[in-house]
Amino acid sequence: MQHRFEVTIMRILDKLLRRKKTEEKSPEKVKETTTSELEKFLANDEETYEALQKTMLLDPRKIEMPVKEAVAKAKDFEKQGDTLRARVWYEVAGGLAIYEGDAKKVRECFSKCAELSPNTEYPILKSTERAVQKAQEYYKKYLHK
Repeated sequence: MQHRFEVTIMRILDKLLRRKKTEEKSPEKVKETTTSELEKFLANDEETYEALQKTMLLDPRKIEMPVKEAVAKAKDFEKQGDTLRARVWYEVAGGLAIYEGDAKKVRECFSKCAELSPNTEYPILKSTERAVQKAQEYYKKYLHK
């Protein structure tokens, strides 16, 4: 089970890295014409949307791992000097913490991400409590039907 999850994470990483290369090649970004449920939900709160769009897991129930275990994996990779994998696991842990409504853990995880990747911005660190609150409202509306 754990191996399958790690393979899934690595596939996601691979897709992200490919997308980043594609974005770097094309200087003009094409605005998507579709609007996500999250974007619609936070239409009047751009700051919170910015904070959640890249950090929130849209269906965290599919990740069969507790926050504590994801943080442990991140720490292990960090000790090994593998900052990329460590950052990814901190992001997973942070996303799970958003789902659980634990603003303190969200701040800890994404602060660690920012430390490991200083060139990456994490807007969720600017308004963590509000973002977690809005994410909880979103989950109640869209996941717990």
